[in-house]
Amino acid sequence: MPKIKSYTPAWLLPPTPGHDLFAPDQNDASSYTSKSFSKSFPRRTLARRGTEVFIAVGKEIRWADLVYLKERWEEKQTKARGGPRFKREESVSPSDDELLSESIENGCAEGFRTITTSVGSDILQLAISPYANFIAVVTSHTIRILLLPDSSHLTAPSLDAIKPKSWTLAPTTHVMDRSPIASAIWHPLGVNGSALVTVTKDAVVRVWEVSQKDRWSFDQPTLTIDLQKLASGTSLDQNFAASPDVTNKGFSPDSFEMEVAAACFAGRGSGGWSPMTLWIAMREGDVYALCPLLPELWAPPPTLIPSLSISIVGNLAALEDDPNVSELTKLLAQQQLDWMSDLDKQEPRVVEGPPGETPTEVYTRPTKPGVVPRLQGPFDIELSPESEDDLDTELTDIFAIGQKLDTDELMMGEDEELEMEDIEGEGLSLSIICLLSSSGQLRVCLDMDGVQAQWLPPRNRLKTMGRLAGSPSLLTFQSMDILTSLEVTEDAWPMFSSDVTSRYSFFITHPSSITHISLSPWVFRLESELQGDSQAGSEFRIDLLVKGQSSTRERLYTNTAQPDSQLPLAASVAIRDPDLGYFLLSATPFDPIAVIFDTPDDEFALIRPASPTYEKDAEIKPMDFYEPRPVYQPSHNFDQNSSLPLLLNQLRTGRHKTVIAQEVRLSPLTLQLFTEAHKLLSDETLRLGEAASEVFRRCVQLQVELKQQVNKANEVRARVEAVTGEDQDEASEPETNNALIERRLQDAKDRGEALSQRIEKMRKTVSKATSRELSDKEKAWVNEVTVLDNNLFGSTIPADGPSKLKQTRKRYEEIIRLRDELVEEAEKLGATASEGGEENLSTSTTDLRIPSELRKAKINQVKRLIERETALVDAVRLRLERLSTVG
Repeated sequence: MPKIKSYTPAWLLPPTPGHDLFAPDQNDASSYTSKSFSKSFPRRTLARRGTEVFIAVGKEIRWADLVYLKERWEEKQTKARGGPRFKREESVSPSDDELLSESIENGCAEGFRTITTSVGSDILQLAISPYANFIAVVTSHTIRILLLPDSSHLTAPSLDAIKPKSWTLAPTTHVMDRSPIASAIWHPLGVNGSALVTVTKDAVVRVWEVSQKDRWSFDQPTLTIDLQKLASGTSLDQNFAASPDVTNKGFSPDSFEMEVAAACFAGRGSGGWSPMTLWIAMREGDVYALCPLLPELWAPPPTLIPSLSISIVGNLAALEDDPNVSELTKLLAQQQLDWMSDLDKQEPRVVEGPPGETPTEVYTRPTKPGVVPRLQGPFDIELSPESEDDLDTELTDIFAIGQKLDTDELMMGEDEELEMEDIEGEGLSLSIICLLSSSGQLRVCLDMDGVQAQWLPPRNRLKTMGRLAGSPSLLTFQSMDILTSLEVTEDAWPMFSSDVTSRYSFFITHPSSITHISLSPWVFRLESELQGDSQAGSEFRIDLLVKGQSSTRERLYTNTAQPDSQLPLAASVAIRDPDLGYFLLSATPFDPIAVIFDTPDDEFALIRPASPTYEKDAEIKPMDFYEPRPVYQPSHNFDQNSSLPLLLNQLRTGRHKTVIAQEVRLSPLTLQLFTEAHKLLSDETLRLGEAASEVFRRCVQLQVELKQQVNKANEVRARVEAVTGEDQDEASEPETNNALIERRLQDAKDRGEALSQRIEKMRKTVSKATSRELSDKEKAWVNEVTVLDNNLFGSTIPADGPSKLKQTRKRYEEIIRLRDELVEEAEKLGATASEGGEENLSTSTTDLRIPSELRKAKINQVKRLIERETALVDAVRLRLERLSTVG
């Protein structure tokens, strides 16, 4: 979890050139309100190329280098500190325009430029190609592809706007009278990052392969798929292209249930079929997948085709040996083999990559078994939390994390090791699909079955195969709410943003907050359980993993404004650079929002040569007893000009200009004019009142925060004085340093002993409350007791018992026999005595007299046997009682 170091730095605050990048023009600023923005589109108006950022403001793009802006600001601050400290009251500081003109005259650029675009409406999305040579400028209905200029224009001594070479994508398809654009994403397997995939809200997917040398590539897509037709398709021979008819279509359930919210690909370095799988999320909550979706020319990574070949061949071999496999499964496996065979017959063409990139091998999209894949879905979301709120099921974005590349299977039998980045070879062997709803509910799902390439059956096998039955599923591993109940609004559009530190962490941007999510606490533990050899106790450990360790969630930024007056935030962009550090950037339509994190110690560390005489100096860092807080920026409503003068100018030049120059008279026209002015002024005064109340609340909060800072400073001072010994009373005698150290050591020992006692007490409590498995000796002893019980009280003697136990049984039977004989003899004696009377008693006793030695020996033998068996039974009873207490 990243630790926040600070918020928006000073070089992005007004009045600096960094802040001007995000501020709208004064002429258009009055039209920016919380209610004027589109509520049915995501705002991805930030994009980056290294440390260069592109910000869409209205219909233009601001371009700047953050490192250059930071260095220029630091230079100005250094010069300002070196100048005179006091100024006369009459002196006026130069304006920004004067400073800019002076810097241009001196040949020093400011590090930012403006890029003009030929778009008809406000820019909603910016998407930079994987090799940063193109940028897709997306409005609600149109797309413009710009060729990114070279970075040298930022340092040129000029502030003129740049108009780079650009092309309109699909001038007859993506137009205002067609369906709006839901997503525009660059295909990860495109040749030199030149393949663009567009998905409209009416569920039409188009693949474009743009090229500077071929203007026709911007007019017609290489592949068009209508998902509504594909969902009801039955064979490969059907036409699934979108209809060219532009007339309004009638209502159908598919047009409502298959309204696209977002689409995404997994990373290029993912394993399996993940890089060519397009995941599509619908507004009504359904999830679909298209695999394989490829451009006509595509450039796979070096490990992709070998890994797929091994997987396809191994799967087909396993199915041939299984007699219970269905015909449909065999057909899909055979289609995958035909696809791979078509690919193996090709001779790849080597294409030079952009500067700094290695040459890539380019393949042609296989035509067997077909170009259009089968639409997999809708996926059954298993174990999904039930909710009656429609906002919980209304999806806004989707984020796919592909499975890791299985290098062990790929390099089996090879002596050489595969060189690859650590981020590609680590992680989970399952794909993770994250779904985000309008209410801020995040669902983390696992693709347990694994999405593979699938096609519809051919027409000649349609009757034998029948209708494709069954739907794939996703297992909901975790569900969490990112927002509170007070922050949920119907018109909000939460969005995902990837992180640069790990592919298993991401950011969620909402108008009320920015949240960081990390899946690392359970991903690697789950992978170790899935790949482990020991099956004993795995179910128990996985259950503990699901119930215990969960994803980490941290709120990075919170908008303190009321939900009704909150402005939308642009999707966050994460940057990691030695000069900037770990940097997160977002923006409102008026101000930037930045979060600076602590950089991990293992990154950007200075490597020094080992030396016997060199001792590494300990880096002394300040104590972090403060809590970083965002810098308060006054509301933009204070800086906006009133629209009343504009209304008066319109009235003076309109048809009612004669009424303005006359005296006020009571008439319907006067009432109408006053009503329009009242609506305008009431809206402006309401915004000013909310801004003023926000200032008052922040002033009250400032007092509370200042008090907290003072208390924390006092705590730190007390700790420092306790360490240095300055916390002693003046009246008492001061302790020496040795005595102070000994007292602290003794206190530490006492605390350690107290902790040890608590741990021992807790261990005893836990051992009593939980049961443990019996050891081998205890199990053997229990078996011995059981056999002894059967020998003593059972009807038969077991043949497999120990010899000692058999002897115990014999001794026990002998005791029983002697007891029966004694009882029988006693009964006989009693009967004789009763028949003969008292007279014959002495005679009979003298006749039946037994020697005293024999009688005593027999009685002692019986007593010893009885005592021995009694002691044995008591010992067995005590051991059984102790075992029942431990269990």
